[in-house]
Amino acid sequence: MKKIHKQTFIQGTMILLAAGIINRILGFIPRIALPRIIGAEGVGIFQLGYPFFLVIMTLITGGIPLAVAKLVSEAETEGRPKHSHLVLKISLALTLGLGTLFMGLCLWFAPWVTRVFLPDQRVYYTFIAMSPMLVIVAVSSVYRGYFQGKQNMIPSATSSIIESLVRIVCILWFSYLLLPKGIAFAAAGAMLGVMAGEFIGLMVLLWQYYREPKVTFSIGDQHKTADNSSITGKRMFALLLRITVPVTGGKLIGSFSYLLESIIIAQSLALAGFATSAATAQYGALQGMIIPILLLPGALTSSLAVSLIPSLSEAAARRDVVTIHKRLNQTIRLSLVSGAPFAVMMYVLAEPLCLLLYNNSDISDMLRLMAPFGLFLYVQAPLQATLQALDRPGRALVNTLVGAGIKLILILYLASQPQYGIYGAIIAIIINSIVVTLLHGYSVSRLLAYRFKLLDFLKLTAAMIIMAGSTRYSYLHLPYQHVTWMQFTVSIIIGMLVFIIIIFSSKLVSLRDLGRVPWIGKWFRPA
Repeated sequence: MKKIHKQTFIQGTMILLAAGIINRILGFIPRIALPRIIGAEGVGIFQLGYPFFLVIMTLITGGIPLAVAKLVSEAETEGRPKHSHLVLKISLALTLGLGTLFMGLCLWFAPWVTRVFLPDQRVYYTFIAMSPMLVIVAVSSVYRGYFQGKQNMIPSATSSIIESLVRIVCILWFSYLLLPKGIAFAAAGAMLGVMAGEFIGLMVLLWQYYREPKVTFSIGDQHKTADNSSITGKRMFALLLRITVPVTGGKLIGSFSYLLESIIIAQSLALAGFATSAATAQYGALQGMIIPILLLPGALTSSLAVSLIPSLSEAAARRDVVTIHKRLNQTIRLSLVSGAPFAVMMYVLAEPLCLLLYNNSDISDMLRLMAPFGLFLYVQAPLQATLQALDRPGRALVNTLVGAGIKLILILYLASQPQYGIYGAIIAIIINSIVVTLLHGYSVSRLLAYRFKLLDFLKLTAAMIIMAGSTRYSYLHLPYQHVTWMQFTVSIIIGMLVFIIIIFSSKLVSLRDLGRVPWIGKWFRPA
C-alpha cells in the first residue's frame, strides 16, 4: 500500500493556503447567485439559524481538531502509531456522542427555539435542515485534526475544495427545486445543500483515511509512552480534555462575543438616535462588506497557524527550542510580509476598491480606518496557535476574554454617542485586535524568551510606506482616469512590484525561502 509522507512546514502551509484561496473564491459564487433565486428575504431566513449552529458546533468540536493534531503529532514524533489511532478513536467516540446528543436536542426543541429566540418563525425548516450537520462536522473535525497531526495537509485541502464545489451546486439546485413551496422551504433547501457539501467532504476524508495502513488494538489496551510509562484510554481522554476545554472556552467566548456585539451595536446606534433601518444598514456594511475584505489575507495566516501547531508540538516533544524559535519567527515574518501589501492597498485605494466590489464608495472610510490595523489580526492567529501548541491554551483563553470584555464595553460607550455612531464600534474592534495580539505576543515572549527582530519590522514599515506612495502616485497619474478598474489594477501591479523589490533587496524574503515553496520552489533552488 502506498505510504503518504508528511509535508514540511512550508509545504503544508502552501497546500492549505492554495485550498483556502480556492475556497474563498468559490465562496463568492453562492453569495452572488443565491439572492437571485430566493431573494434577500430568503437569504435572511437562511442566515438566521447560523448563530445557534456555530455556538453548538463550538461546544462539540471547539478544541478537538487542535487537541487531536497536537497529540497525534507527539505520537508520530515518538514513532508510536498505535498511540495516534488511540487518540483518533477516543476523539471520534467523544464527538459522535456529543454530536448525536445535540442533534436530538435541536430537533426536539426546534419549535421552541425558533419561536422564542429568533425573530422569524419561518427559520424552523432551516433549523431542522441544519441539525444533522452537527454530527457530520463533528466527525470531519476529528479526521482533519488527525491528518494535520501527521503533517499531511493534502486530505484536508482536497476535502475542503470538493466540499465547496458540491455545496455550491447543491445550495443553488435545492433552493431552486423547493422555491415553489415558498421562501422558507427554499432557504431550508439551501441549508440542505450546505449539509450535502459537508457530507461529501467527510466521505473524502474517510476515503483518504482508509487508504492508510491500519493498526489494530482496543481502547482499553495499554500503550507505552516515550518514558516507558503506560497510557490507557482513560488517561488519553483526560489529556484530550485538558487541551480541548480551554480552547473550546476561548472559541465560545468568541462566538458569544460576536452575538453580543451585534446586539449591543444595534442598541447603541438606537441610543445615538439612528433609525433602525439606518443602523441595520451600517452594521451590515461593516460585518458583511468591510470585514470580509479586511480578513482576506487570513487565508495565509490561518494556513500558517494550522501548520504551525503540529510543527511546534513535534519540536517541543524533542525539546528543540531552536526549531521552535525558527518556526515562530518564520511564521510571523510570512504573516506580516503577506498581509502588509493588502493593508496598504486597502488604505490607499479604499474608495475604488469598494466601488468596484460593491458599487458603493460611501463605505470606503470604514475600510481605510481599519486597514492599517489589519496587521495585528494577521499575526494574532499564529501567536494563538503557538500558545495552544505549547500547552498554554488557558493563557490564550484569558487574553481573548480580556479583549472581548474591552471591546464590548467600548462599543456600548462609543457607538451610543452620535458623533461616533458605527465608527465607535469600529474603534472598539480595532482596539480589541491590538490588545489581544499584544497580550498573545507578551505571553509567547515570556514562555519562550522570544523576541521578534525589530530590524525586520522597520524594513517592513519602510516597504509599506514606499509601496503606499508609489501606488497612490500611480493611481492619480495613470492615463486611465475614465476606466476605474484599469486604473486600479495597474496601480496595484506597480505597487506590488515595488513592494516585492524592496522585501527581496532588504532580505525580508530570500530566494532560499522561495526554494522551499512546493511546485515553484525548484526554479529558485541553486543548481
